[in-house]
Amino acid sequence: MCMKLLYTLSLVLLLNPLLALSPAETRKVSEYLQDISVTIKSQGKYSRSEGSGILITRTIGKEKVTFVWTCGHVIDNLRSVRTVIKNGASKKIVEFDDVQIVKELVESGRRVGEIKMDAVVVKYSDADDGEDLAVLMVRARDYGKASGRFYLDNSEPIIPIGTPLFHVGSLLGQMGANSMTSGIVSQVGRIHGKAEYDQTTVTAFPGSSGGGVFLQTGEYVGMIVRGAGEGFNLMVPIRRMKKWAKEHDIMWALDPKVKMPSMADIEKLPIETISSEDGPSKKKKPGGKSFPYLIKIIPVDPQEKPSLDHK
Repeated sequence: MCMKLLYTLSLVLLLNPLLALSPAETRKVSEYLQDISVTIKSQGKYSRSEGSGILITRTIGKEKVTFVWTCGHVIDNLRSVRTVIKNGASKKIVEFDDVQIVKELVESGRRVGEIKMDAVVVKYSDADDGEDLAVLMVRARDYGKASGRFYLDNSEPIIPIGTPLFHVGSLLGQMGANSMTSGIVSQVGRIHGKAEYDQTTVTAFPGSSGGGVFLQTGEYVGMIVRGAGEGFNLMVPIRRMKKWAKEHDIMWALDPKVKMPSMADIEKLPIETISSEDGPSKKKKPGGKSFPYLIKIIPVDPQEKPSLDHK
């Protein structure tokens, strides 16, 4: 009986890390997740969108450089492709306008301001034909102190169904910056289109796209990208992010133990690998709206109320 009780207690503690944390430690985790979470603003020529992201800080040379993980569909309105002739052959070059990062400043429970920073796109993957992931680099140097911690346990790559989770995102865009919700892993290995997702019940709304999903100890385990509102949302699991990062030689953006490349090497990275003549397809799939929705928010005009992107 004692052994059975001990096993049950160990299982409960595994599935709910907060039971092992003091109120002070719980508050510390909450403040940490607020500190690394930001709003992403993507202002194009004819459209703008808002989403979420998390900060990571790495040292390159003697400088601290801040990078941001977000999803590809939040910034795809900034993407353009041009063709150049090199050595007699045509070559397509993917380019992005700068992305704006907005960090909320909160003291003693009150919003006291915000910091706005421009960022360049380092790596991008298309939402329809790719992984729907993006890594940005903040132009300002020696800015960041906080940095996301990623779940990189190779012995247990899949987070079990029932594991409690936190999500921090900009629900409804900047208006809902750094909103914190909770839920569980409700299913793993959902296939939507060509990609694998994990299903979660964390509450997410338009603007949550790109926001982190975390264990209650603060470790990042996935990124919200699609959903139907409360109770049913899909995240890119960290195992898929790891695979993408390894394929494109950017594991340093997840694992602080990986040696950082030089700034020159980062600037040489191809932003996107185009697999066809015309690049990733942007055509709408037949049959109307696809499900689940991409949950970014698109304010059409600063004077108008935000509208929801239900692709």
